[in-house]
Amino acid sequence: MTRAIMLQGTGSDVGKSVLVAGLCRAARQQGLSVAPFKPQNMSNNAAATPDGGEIGRAQALQALAAGLKPHTDMNPVLLKPESETGSQVIVQGKRFATARARDYAKLKPQLMTHVLESFERLKARHDLVIVEGAGSPAEVNLRAGDIANMGFAQAAGVPVVLCGDINRGGVIAQIVGTQAVLTPEDAALVQGFLINKFRGDSSLFDDGYAFIQDQTDWPGFGVIPWFDTAWKLPAEDAYDIGTQARKDGLHVVCLQLARIANFDDLDPLVQEPGVRVTMLRAGQALPGDTDVVILPGSKSTRGDLRFLKQQGWDVDIKAHLRRGGHVLGLCGGYQMLGTSVADPDGIEGPPGTDAGLGFLDVTTVMTSDKQVRPTSATHCASGQGFTGYEIHLGQTEGADCSRPFAQVGPRFDGAISPDGRVSGTYLHGMFSDDAFRALWLAEFGVKQQVTYAQSVDRTLDGLAEHLRQHADVEGLLNLKV
Repeated sequence: MTRAIMLQGTGSDVGKSVLVAGLCRAARQQGLSVAPFKPQNMSNNAAATPDGGEIGRAQALQALAAGLKPHTDMNPVLLKPESETGSQVIVQGKRFATARARDYAKLKPQLMTHVLESFERLKARHDLVIVEGAGSPAEVNLRAGDIANMGFAQAAGVPVVLCGDINRGGVIAQIVGTQAVLTPEDAALVQGFLINKFRGDSSLFDDGYAFIQDQTDWPGFGVIPWFDTAWKLPAEDAYDIGTQARKDGLHVVCLQLARIANFDDLDPLVQEPGVRVTMLRAGQALPGDTDVVILPGSKSTRGDLRFLKQQGWDVDIKAHLRRGGHVLGLCGGYQMLGTSVADPDGIEGPPGTDAGLGFLDVTTVMTSDKQVRPTSATHCASGQGFTGYEIHLGQTEGADCSRPFAQVGPRFDGAISPDGRVSGTYLHGMFSDDAFRALWLAEFGVKQQVTYAQSVDRTLDGLAEHLRQHADVEGLLNLKV
């Protein structure tokens, strides 16, 4: 009989995604066929699956840890925020609806059907399914119709382990308080707790650990110290991108847009010793020593274009180009580099057209035909082949497309300015390809020093060993309700 366990958190960003990845790798090392599963994720950092859908980036990493290709069943509901109050709803990899937060609650009953379908398919194919919750089960105002935490656990009969983040403080109250607000039925599903992100001497928390066990009658599965190399794993949140405190090297500055998407493009660059990556946040000016500006993907191109201009970054980029700098636009960032972005049907927001930055002679029109696929491409300027993926809406045309960035099969992609210093492409993930990254860095006189896939794989092995040293992995993998 297939086993399943579920890690839920006392809040967001307690480290559930990394813990699930580590447990998937540990289970795989034991010879188990294991699969990750997240019923509902909210993230604009998505991965394209071989079956032509999209899932959260964290589930793609967890699939890698499990030795699997990513599949849409691993994250059947993905919410991609387009505004403060509304999100695009992706169901089993495909666009299902765009819903405001209040309206989304009405969709949940039918979404649970899809969630359980995907879960049962994974169970049929694997020995173990490790499930990641979302947010916190203590958000009891969201319990009715819940598909992300206890609602799913009850429907699927899955045992739960509650994870708390001691680094942010108040972990005793996080766990004891969560039990206090759960219904007895939901609390009965919790089979224990984990303390995550401890810094220093963990024996100093022995009394606190014992207090939690005494107050909740839940067993503890361990105190997990801070995992120092977690920054080498692809980040799901832009605030988690592991920028290093380097003072020299090629200075790559990425604009942290309000609806930034698919920013994992930066992860391989962060690991390169010869590169310094800066995430430029709202209110910050572009540093004068910037070598390359990256305009990343966006879930709301016109909205983020306005956000960019509000920060004065358009003026900064003009000055950067006058100084001889370079600019690279990826997906939504590529669209912004053109002269206009039109959305006549209101696909990403109210219908209308916005003037672009004008650094490329191209125009974009948003269309409902969404492109989601892994890609094999050829860099037009060098002939270097590379792999990546596409997740985008819209069609871009114009004079600068006569100098395409890449060729994908019979079609050309992207555009380059006449002086070669401004480039745009719809292709994501190309920096994960070592050969392409080496080529790109060499243009700026930087030698590639990292084999990215090996680095991530070694980090996952280290994470599994880290969990074995500090947590009861055997007990976790063999939990039953």
